[in-house]
Amino acid sequence: MYRIWLVLVGVAFGVLTLDGFGQVTNFAPVTDQTLLNPSPDDWIMPSRTYDWQRYSPLDQINRQNVGQLRLAWSRGMGPGVHEAIPLVYRGAMYVPIPGGAGIHAVDATNGDLIWEYRRKLPDDLNKFIGNIGRVRALAIYQDMLYYTAADGYVVALDAQTGNLRWQTKVQDYQTRVQHTAGPIAVKGKIISGRSCPSAVSTRAGCFIVALDAKTGQELWKWYTTPAPGEPGAESWGTVPLDERMASPWGLPGSYDPVRNLIYWGIANPRPHTRMKRHHGNIDDIPREAPADLYSDSTVALNPDTGKLVWYYQHLPGDDWDFDFPEERLLIRTAVNPDPKAVKWIKPGIDRTQPRDVVVTIGEAGGLFVLDRDKGDFLWATPWPFDVPEFYLSKIDVETGKTYLNWDLVLKKDGEKKLVCFADSRNYWPMAYNPSNNSLYASYFDECHEKTADSSSPEGVSMRTVIRPGSDPNAFGTLAKIDMATGRVDRFYNAPIGGHGAILATAGGLIFWGDMNRRFRAFDAGDGKILWTGIVGGVIQNSTITYAVNGKQYVALLTGDGGPSMGKLNVVPSVKPPRGHNAIYVFALP
Repeated sequence: MYRIWLVLVGVAFGVLTLDGFGQVTNFAPVTDQTLLNPSPDDWIMPSRTYDWQRYSPLDQINRQNVGQLRLAWSRGMGPGVHEAIPLVYRGAMYVPIPGGAGIHAVDATNGDLIWEYRRKLPDDLNKFIGNIGRVRALAIYQDMLYYTAADGYVVALDAQTGNLRWQTKVQDYQTRVQHTAGPIAVKGKIISGRSCPSAVSTRAGCFIVALDAKTGQELWKWYTTPAPGEPGAESWGTVPLDERMASPWGLPGSYDPVRNLIYWGIANPRPHTRMKRHHGNIDDIPREAPADLYSDSTVALNPDTGKLVWYYQHLPGDDWDFDFPEERLLIRTAVNPDPKAVKWIKPGIDRTQPRDVVVTIGEAGGLFVLDRDKGDFLWATPWPFDVPEFYLSKIDVETGKTYLNWDLVLKKDGEKKLVCFADSRNYWPMAYNPSNNSLYASYFDECHEKTADSSSPEGVSMRTVIRPGSDPNAFGTLAKIDMATGRVDRFYNAPIGGHGAILATAGGLIFWGDMNRRFRAFDAGDGKILWTGIVGGVIQNSTITYAVNGKQYVALLTGDGGPSMGKLNVVPSVKPPRGHNAIYVFALP
């Protein structure tokens, strides 16, 4: 009777409907220790672990038998944009409903619905947020599942039943601020970031926030741009406080429990061009870091207080909408970069001892390796290629200070520039295999043609083009990077790349899916294709592996993501079905 009453109350207040009345069985609370050391059978974070390595110790599916993979089950999903990575815990899969309208809990062995939480979103939501529901990540802690709803709330559900436990409004959707990245659970806190587009919102919508996991009470809020009197405030020149905007829209941060630090990526400053952002004065800020902090930066925060511990700015005073809000991988590696493979190397680094480092590749390319303790620069290189149109002109290797490529800055209305790389990667994460110390990353070999237009909201118009002079048959590439030396093996090239998350496993495999419906398993050593499956739509982020009752599964989602789907216009010969939202799960016979 209580459950029926809860449903009726939820519907009356426009909060939820529950269509599935099942209950997750075999459940146990997810403790801090569970998050620090998850079972190999489970996938309880977007990357499985806090370090964002996307590496699974499961090896039932391996080089020798992966050719026998077969479809175990599939399940259609409703319409809407989605870019999600599902979670699996003790045999239950939790996945956002496309469009950000709620959550499904399904049996991870067959896809049968266990429960559904469906949120009644405001009628005018789409008026303010065009690509609604870009919920990429979920979090699970104790007996609750957490997601960031499209209407500006962080929502906590009972992980066993789908009942609403609490909801906290952290933003106003009418300011076009979105919860795109999703949350992580750290030390009893649910931490999330959001986007803050410049057309309507202000600095007030640009922040990372921590809520109490039990109650939803706000514990701290860190704004992604500094206010007057705070360190770095001068980096914005004469721009008023409300106009200082940079968002953590991409993926949630990583967490280092030894140092008690979370590492988060921040996107470009808004509006996109210096002229628009600084009211016509392109020299209002420097041409080198720091400029427009903390845009295009890695920030390290104390999860207890939300205080900034250190930052590193990859691109100062961005002029091109070149983001750095993707995941930060935490690895331990020797630091012995090869000058033939790496352009910028800190002199005098100790090449004999392994170090704890944080690694990232920006949306526009550029591979950076930083020390985890203080953010000290170790090495970086243009990615995927070193070309004259690359957004950085140099890095001071002694200090790590970055310099933007001033020749490519738009200096007057109507001026046109070709800048590389454009959306080389995005919200689809990389993977790291500790057994061979290799990072696996995909990229698109494309650039932007930018034309300054101060009458537009972002100060620019643009179109995406395949990089001039590049091989169109290698537009989409999957590469292996030796993290000790920086040497690159571009082992798979194709006319179209992928939006699929990369997955590494102890079975010696790399799984990755593309926009042409192909899902492949590669040998982690030599990159040889060992298996190919064909699904019904664009493979979208998502790829995970898990085990139930001793059986290993590999899962992915298909469907349409956000603006990045425009890549299909760059390669018009590839014509996958659009809007085919589904879950596909593979296993051995």
